[in-house]
Amino acid sequence: PQEATLVISSARFESFYGESPDHGETVFQPSAVTLFRSGNGTIVLHIGDRSPKLWREMGRAAITKDQLNGKIVSFTRGTDEKMMKIAIVFEPITFVRIKQVTQAALDYAATAVNIAIGLIGIMALWLGIMRVADSAGAITFLARLLRPIMKFLFPDVPMDHPAVGSMIMNISANMLGLSNAATPLGLKAMEELDKLNPKKGVATNAMCTFLAINTAGLMLVPVTAIAVRAAAGSANPTIIVGTTIVGGLCSTTVGIIASKLLQRLPLFKKELEIRKESKRQ
Repeated sequence: PQEATLVISSARFESFYGESPDHGETVFQPSAVTLFRSGNGTIVLHIGDRSPKLWREMGRAAITKDQLNGKIVSFTRGTDEKMMKIAIVFEPITFVRIKQVTQAALDYAATAVNIAIGLIGIMALWLGIMRVADSAGAITFLARLLRPIMKFLFPDVPMDHPAVGSMIMNISANMLGLSNAATPLGLKAMEELDKLNPKKGVATNAMCTFLAINTAGLMLVPVTAIAVRAAAGSANPTIIVGTTIVGGLCSTTVGIIASKLLQRLPLFKKELEIRKESKRQ
């Protein structure tokens, strides 16, 4: 085998493929060539930026990525011993899309693993910081601030009921980015709210409002998003904090308004009256 340079006439390329090779009048394609004096040989084309667009697409779908293997079916020596005119037949290229999908699946699977591994250290750091904040009383402080708001949001729930404490702890944990800790608190809050439900299996107004707040995603410290951006190589992973707070505030407001408006509709008001009557009996 020896290194060689394949010089392609733009006119001949276009007449054969029906499209321009993209790089001027003549295309130079580096390759490795094996010639046999009997007249047959092989050629390996290393596909790069200077390769014609069509060949780049073929290279992505080839058995060996970014490399085209061909068979030299004939060659004629020129006046210069170093110059030859050759005819090439490339290897068959089939199932182009299937190979592209398979290759993309493998590439992005590797990317997902790299991001996930990078998240381990970052998440451990932030969860440790949040645990320190919890031990320092940050969640308790937020709970005190949220108690007056809870009276407005959940008028049907007594403020001394255990459900209020679970809801406050859940909302506070979510705001601090403690999603893992917030999940059991949310389940506990729903369990306590169901104890006040006269009609089991039907969500109360308090349940719907709490669910809207819980899923709206109001967060002061978006730990997971920061960790993903940092693992992906972001230059400033914390730049999203401001927009995350505004977006979460907007979604939470819309969720609360929707819950309050829907519970005033005649259908839901009638259901509420039935529940109150059942509770009095």
